Amino acid sequence: MTWQVKAVQGIAEIGPEVWDPFAEQEGVPRDPFLSYAFLNALEASGSVSSETGWMPYHLVLEDDQANPLGLMPLYVKGHSQGEYIFDYSWADALERAGGRYYPKLLSAVPFTPVTGRRVLTSDARYEGALVAGAAQMAEELNISSVHLNFLDETAWRRRGDEGWLLRTHKQYHWQNEGFGSFEEFLSYLSSKKRKNIKRERKLSVAGGVTIECLTGRDILESHWDAFYRFYTDTSSRKWGSAYLNRAFFSLIGETMADSILLVMCRREGRYVAGAINFIGGDCLFGRNWGCIEDHPFLHFEVCYYQAIEFAITHGLNRVEAGAQGEHKLARGYLPSQTYSAHWIVHEGFREAVGRYLDQERGHIAEEIDYLEQFSPFKARSS
Repeated sequence: MTWQVKAVQGIAEIGPEVWDPFAEQEGVPRDPFLSYAFLNALEASGSVSSETGWMPYHLVLEDDQANPLGLMPLYVKGHSQGEYIFDYSWADALERAGGRYYPKLLSAVPFTPVTGRRVLTSDARYEGALVAGAAQMAEELNISSVHLNFLDETAWRRRGDEGWLLRTHKQYHWQNEGFGSFEEFLSYLSSKKRKNIKRERKLSVAGGVTIECLTGRDILESHWDAFYRFYTDTSSRKWGSAYLNRAFFSLIGETMADSILLVMCRREGRYVAGAINFIGGDCLFGRNWGCIEDHPFLHFEVCYYQAIEFAITHGLNRVEAGAQGEHKLARGYLPSQTYSAHWIVHEGFREAVGRYLDQERGHIAEEIDYLEQFSPFKARSS
């Protein structure tokens, strides 16, 4: 059998009837961010477009009868914003040397630092064909590089075997050790950390805040209106502008509300804070948060403790609370390694980046080892 790789400039050209069967592979926990509903909402809302520097360029592997064999979510990027894996220094180095770093090709979920599959197929042969196809397109289009962000470790190692440059990073994840309740989780922490969390939970709502956890049909447009105010307030203070527009939230509310947990905080009859989470097959993914009033510890309650309670109640294996944040460590979220792979077209530049990454991987491993010394959990007897 022969096959070919083609690119399409919009997920709507593929359609949910083709996309979702590849995204929902048997035996793999459901990933809400790989669903047609989520990726299409990004494009249909205009949050992802050539105007925002995220031009869809999804790859489709077809046999000689035009039957799809695999897919790769892919974007032509005119910048490095919204990726959570930072390569600004690479761009600066190449351009100071007289090269051109942008545009580049990126396989990732836009604005979403979550590990997942980047090649949607169950056949290793087709996976290799799609990855090789992305690298070949970069060379043919005079594009500097291809980046596969937030890979699972197995796929990451396969890319290394194929000659891709390997990079590691760290996040903080909460692991469910079969806890029956939040109180049982607390019982595994040191006395000081347990008392601190109880104190934080009490003080977070001391100003008359009540908390609502909403999913499915309980999420209304009025909730999205309120949440969008929180989201844009946080965005303007952190990075100047919001990546996601208001239409995006209405679209995901219409098409995938059962995969969303919206934690909203009300005080004196109006909403003052909220956080959005996405519910996967074995994980709760914390994403965006915002607050328009000052309430000490409310961020920890809404983003971390409510997520832990939901995961315990619904039997989810872990909570991923997004990028960065060493403050998560004291609240039961431990450092975890994440992975990306990179194909640099220019041989000399590829060698230089490779030497840098060899050192960086060692630093990341050492940093995680160091941070694990500050785990809030009690030492367990062997």
